[in-house]
Amino acid sequence: MVIEWRQCLSLNFNFRSETEQLLSDMRFSCYDMEMLKLSCLCGQVRINVPKRPDFINECNCTLCSKSGARWAYFHPSEVGIEGTTKGYSRGDKEDPAAEVQFCANCGSTTHFILTASAVSKFGNVQMGVNMRLADERDLAGIELRYPDGRAWPGKGGFDYVREARLIS
Repeated sequence: MVIEWRQCLSLNFNFRSETEQLLSDMRFSCYDMEMLKLSCLCGQVRINVPKRPDFINECNCTLCSKSGARWAYFHPSEVGIEGTTKGYSRGDKEDPAAEVQFCANCGSTTHFILTASAVSKFGNVQMGVNMRLADERDLAGIELRYPDGRAWPGKGGFDYVREARLIS
């Protein structure tokens, strides 16, 4: 897997020397072994995930766009969260599936968890982590997708508002 995204990354950079190429390869090859460490603006909420996500969604629905989030998805057992958060579930939905969490101090959107209703239907199988809290250099080579959440009927797959791109 490292070779695939490293090859994609090399297409996005103009390396000036073999030394820079070697250093760049060394830097990117470390990502698949390192835990991603994210934090809110004030640093009181810290999130650790064991791996880089396969893709990140930048959804255009009102919840995602107004919370300023780019979501990567993980099983809740894979994510470590430290610090105090507050939650918000949409009031305009009869049975919202997600509760967005944000730092109780600075207000940064940190992650979402499934609501109790969603857990009872589907199990506690997924949560989202706001990848805007990461250093974008740590996300180089990950596919960024643009689902059309505003037009999503609530069931089935998403259409996309534009083509995916690799974060560089």
